[in-house]
Amino acid sequence: MSVWTLGLNHTTAPLDLRGRFAFALDQLAPTLQSLRSSFAGGRHPQVEAAIISTCNRTEIYCAAEHAALDHTVGWLAESGGVAPALLRSHAYTLQDDEAARHVFRVASGLDSMVLGEAQILGQMKDAVRAAETAGALGSTLNQLFQRSFAVAKEVRTATEIGAHSISMAAAAVRLAGQLFEDLHQTRVLFVGAGEMIDLAATHFAAKDPKAIAIANRTLERGEKLASRFGGEAMRLADLPSRLAEFDIVVSCTASTLPIIGLGAVERALKARKHRPMFMVDLAVPRDIEPEVKALEDIYLYTVDDLAQVVQQGQASRQAAVAEAEVIIDAGVQSFMHWLGQRGTVPLIQQLNAQADEWRAAEMARARKLLAKGESVDAVLEAMSRGLTQKLLHGAMAELHAGDAASREHTAQTISRLFLRKER
Repeated sequence: MSVWTLGLNHTTAPLDLRGRFAFALDQLAPTLQSLRSSFAGGRHPQVEAAIISTCNRTEIYCAAEHAALDHTVGWLAESGGVAPALLRSHAYTLQDDEAARHVFRVASGLDSMVLGEAQILGQMKDAVRAAETAGALGSTLNQLFQRSFAVAKEVRTATEIGAHSISMAAAAVRLAGQLFEDLHQTRVLFVGAGEMIDLAATHFAAKDPKAIAIANRTLERGEKLASRFGGEAMRLADLPSRLAEFDIVVSCTASTLPIIGLGAVERALKARKHRPMFMVDLAVPRDIEPEVKALEDIYLYTVDDLAQVVQQGQASRQAAVAEAEVIIDAGVQSFMHWLGQRGTVPLIQQLNAQADEWRAAEMARARKLLAKGESVDAVLEAMSRGLTQKLLHGAMAELHAGDAASREHTAQTISRLFLRKER
């Protein structure tokens, strides 16, 4: 059995390319079905699969009898509408122990833009649940992910990897504070109502801004989130006409196209008499057209722009990385040992089936002898001799087959299997 990973993240691929391969949570089931169907009929008819897709990464995890990295690259390139060569130049492919090490590091927050951040663990668990619901998660990937969660828990418990961690949301608040002297006097608009917006709203609400509003495609969901922060909910369709009211705009939706265009922002600036606006686009693909960044009095940051801010304080956590890597090494070794044992399962099943067949044959023969009036001792003697002969027949035949070298190798193997001394 083999496991493999194909991925691209904030360190290997630019934002716009990552946007081509972003999958919303509700898209994972049909996407996994498409991926697994692409293997049907080839050398890999039964492939386990899971997809992790966040603002910073898209990763495909697969397990099958044999790895199929080229096929996986081709499928993902086609789904994103790019050439396989372009995808390869920005992606990474990992197999077996390297794939296991990678997923353990991701779960532990060692591969994140924010070293030690915990949000990725929840996103991974959501992805695993989605794969399980879609029927794409088999025993091998399930074992891999469950072990990654256990390793992540141990890393966070036993090390200081998460200490002083600065989240994307906290970084956005820090940058906004540099632009506006008093965040208490600002009006903040959040576009979307997902986990990232929830986190961002929590951080901004702690600064007690003058007003908070949630714009969402589904008004009911927006109202539910707004009520937690004493804010107002509005329909996404009303956003262009009301954009000028807000000093700070934070957007993160699952839209495949930008929902805040250059024209809308230009009109908002005019209505605001060019008072500055702070905008954060946490979505992948983008929610805000990139041309907006060139406007005077607009301060637009994307997830990649926040990288330098979140990297501050990294040095204080680096000492914990070495400790975390030791825990991860042990986890990788344990998983690979389990994976290696999985390879012998079919042989063990065949041996058990063969032994049951021999036992059943000898039992049937013994019953016939007893029915004919043979003594119990004689029947037991015959049954034990029959079982012994069946057990040793293959070994005896191999000892007399082949050349001298092969017979010597066979003799050593048989000695190790059958002549072990009891301890």
